[in-house]
This record gives sequence, structure tokens and C-alpha cells, in this order.
Amino acid sequence: MMPRRSNRLILCSITFAVVLPVIGRSRELPTPSSSTGWQDLLNVQKAVKSVLPLVRTAVVALETHDGAASGVIVTPEGIILTAAHVTAEPGSTAKPGLRLKIILSDGRQTMGTALGMDTATDAAMVRMDGERKDWPFVVLNRNAAAAQPGQWCFALGHPGGYDPDRGEVLRVGKVLKTTANSLQSDCVLMGGDSGGPLFSLHGDLIGIHSQIWEGRDQNVHVSLAPFFRSWEVMKESEVVREWSQGSGGWLGVATRLGEAGQLEVDQVAPSSPAAHAGMRSGDAIISLDGKRLRDRPHFSAMINARAAGDPVVLVVRNRSGERILTLKMAQRPPD
Repeated sequence: MMPRRSNRLILCSITFAVVLPVIGRSRELPTPSSSTGWQDLLNVQKAVKSVLPLVRTAVVALETHDGAASGVIVTPEGIILTAAHVTAEPGSTAKPGLRLKIILSDGRQTMGTALGMDTATDAAMVRMDGERKDWPFVVLNRNAAAAQPGQWCFALGHPGGYDPDRGEVLRVGKVLKTTANSLQSDCVLMGGDSGGPLFSLHGDLIGIHSQIWEGRDQNVHVSLAPFFRSWEVMKESEVVREWSQGSGGWLGVATRLGEAGQLEVDQVAPSSPAAHAGMRSGDAIISLDGKRLRDRPHFSAMINARAAGDPVVLVVRNRSGERILTLKMAQRPPD
């Protein structure tokens, strides 16, 4: 049980981690050397104190009927990033729509709804209720340098749930390992931290707490790659269950933007699901599974979110009129 404290953050565990650009504006921050001495630790403390006020108000506690977790607000409209296992119904497969209580750093409460999730990487989104567009948030930096092992970082969260006398809990550490979709750090994490944010010393969000283990060097965080890759489909409450070499199933169609601004078929691969369904160059693609398509990235993201074998319903239009096509995604053929 964590002891109650005043509204200060707890700085525990000096260990190891990351660096990327900052929220709002860039700034020069001290970079510790590989051998950690007192001056290095003072530099880390100075860097954390510099960026902490910029990010802490965006960290939230999440409460469901299954327990407590954490998250971080990343848009002024109230989009929250968290872990997929936080938003899944207990004992069931991933399904958007779970209702969660959201508690802000100052104790204010509201409700939110789970949107889409990537169950393969444990990434998920939540939308806060209401029409407000002034929620505290952290700016996502798509151009931030990739996290590197040995760089400093810090974790925030609400272990054990929201405690008004304690506030958010801060842990400092280093990044130990990185993969395409995850980070491993030695920041100390506990129950209730799941879904909380991992930041670089420049204040960039670099990960979401996913797997919490007894050994502090075994904790795993989802990187931002799955979120950026599936941003649009997650916002539309889609579930990404499988990624194969960065994508899901295969439709076999290349697209272009038509003169009237609509999405059109450019080429159809022979013997592909699109070819078997009768799709042809010049067909306008109106919708996918009932969702109107905005542009090529939107279409690609929705296709990539589906695994081989998944059914897909397309509405296409040509000079003969509109047609409804039902296709089954195939395995992507070898390059």
C-alpha cells in the first residue's frame, strides 16, 4: 500500500531512458553522461522539473468496474491514449464502447468512452464526454527522434488509483530496450499505472505503460508507432487485431485521388480479392463497412486494420451506378 502524501509528486527510482523534442517549443536541456554521478543526477532533476509542469495536468486516472488505471490526454477535445487491456471488457475480446470514469489531476471528474484499440500491441484510445475543446493535453511530436537505450525518461501515473492527497506519482529511469512497437524501461511501475505515460526529458510522450512486472527492468511500454499507424481507425472505434509486416490483410487494389476529389481505383492486382469482386480502374470507392472514406491514408489505414480472412463491404460507383461488394481479405503475397 502506498503511503499518503501531500500534493507533491514522488520522485523514486533513479535509473535509465529517452530523449525527443518538447511540447510547444524546443529548449536546451542538460544531457547526462553514460556514467552516472551526482552532477548527472542533478542535471536530470533540473530537466524533469523544467518539463513536468507542461505535462502533469494531462495525466488522468481511469476507473472501470474492473479496477483503476491511468491515461494521458493528447488533444484539447479530450482524446486519451491508454492501454488496450484497460479498455477491454474483463474476460472478453476487445470491444470499443466501455464506459470509464476519468479523474483529472485537480480532482475534477467526467466520463469517457473507449474508442478503437490495437490488441496486438496493447494501444487504445478513449474519448472524454462533452463538447469541450480546452482540456489540458500534451502535444504529440511525430517528428521526435526515436527513443534510444540508455536515455533518461520519466513515468507518470496513478498507482493504486487516484489519491487526492498524493497526486500523480513520478518515477525516473532509463530506456533499456526498444522494438518497432514497444519500449522497455526500468521505471518502477505498479498496479494502476497501466495506460499511463512515459516521457522523455524533453517532455515528449514516448510510450504508454503496458506490461507491469515485479522486476522493474521488465516493464514494457507501447511506443507511439501503433497509435500513429492506426490513429484514424482507432478514432472510429475500429479494433486492430493483427499486423503482418506493418499491415493487415490484403485487398489488392491501388488507389488515387480523382479529379473530383473522390477516392478512385488506380490498379487492381490479378487474382486478388478486388479482382475477384470485379473492381476496375476508375471505380470510385465511396465507403468501407459503412464508413465514408475521406482520402487514401484513411482507406489504407482501414484496410490495414483488418486481418486476412476478415470480410469487407465496399460501396463503389462507376458509370453504371453504385454497387455493394462483399470481399474477404487475403494474405498479402510475398514481394
